[in-house]
Amino acid sequence: MGFDEMDVDTVWMDGEFVDWDEAQVHVLTHGLHYGSGVFEGVRCYDTEEGPAIFRWDEHLDRFYNSAKPYDMEIDHSREELTEATLELIERQDLESCYIRPIAFYGYNSLGVSPQDCPTQTAIACWPWGTYLGDEALENGVDVMVSSWRKHASSQIPTNAKTTGLYVNSMLAGEEARRNGYVEAIVLNKEGNVAEGPGENLFLVRDGTIHTPGFAESILDGITRQSVVTLARERGYDVDDSASISRGELYTADELFFTGTAAEITPIRSVDDTAIGTGERGPVTEELQSAFFDLVERRTDDHDEWFTHL
Repeated sequence: MGFDEMDVDTVWMDGEFVDWDEAQVHVLTHGLHYGSGVFEGVRCYDTEEGPAIFRWDEHLDRFYNSAKPYDMEIDHSREELTEATLELIERQDLESCYIRPIAFYGYNSLGVSPQDCPTQTAIACWPWGTYLGDEALENGVDVMVSSWRKHASSQIPTNAKTTGLYVNSMLAGEEARRNGYVEAIVLNKEGNVAEGPGENLFLVRDGTIHTPGFAESILDGITRQSVVTLARERGYDVDDSASISRGELYTADELFFTGTAAEITPIRSVDDTAIGTGERGPVTEELQSAFFDLVERRTDDHDEWFTHL
């Protein structure tokens, strides 16, 4: 679905609400040429108590922290961004939506140094359903190990959600889709499993849950954090600093992706090798059920994770 087909008409930009078609930047914007921006992806869920944003505070933490390595000053407070987001959702009468805050170096000079460029900040939100396909949550997805490697944290900070870094994700994802797969798995420079192009990865073996740790050059996913918590609350042993080899993928009992967009999506095959029974496994299904009960507020657990309109 294209943006012009959605029921959205407003963007918050640099302190003002503007018409969707008027939310524009100059063609010589620094962020366009050098990828010098940081962003977040956040979901707002439709609940019996009305729209509720999932882990907004944690997303804001990462948003501001992502700007630090780039000496980027976001000239808007947490309170201002929160108020703008809540009003943006209300103005467009959205019951559930995806929220995209972004800050980037704007137009002034076109040298590599952004020191003379202003920082611009914007927030948009729109309806967005299942990221990897309507059947993915139940039936799982077929993936391939990409030939593209994840950059190391010694090269570019991997704990910052930076716009330019997603060229790596695009290359891996498009390689997978050209070859008939839904998504990719990306290895790090050492050849160990890092993550998906826009997702963290979990492996289940003999009842224990493993997920690559920060040393594997992953992004510290907020859905990842949430799933680790939910799994431990249900009595699972979770290794959240795992080093997973490529070969371990093929012999796993279960694999699944997590992410704001992907939520919890089972992986049913890797490189045409069936994972487990080739269907969603029981651990994945249990965690999915717990996650959706939580975000749709069918339980009162972790109410501190939600910002209600």
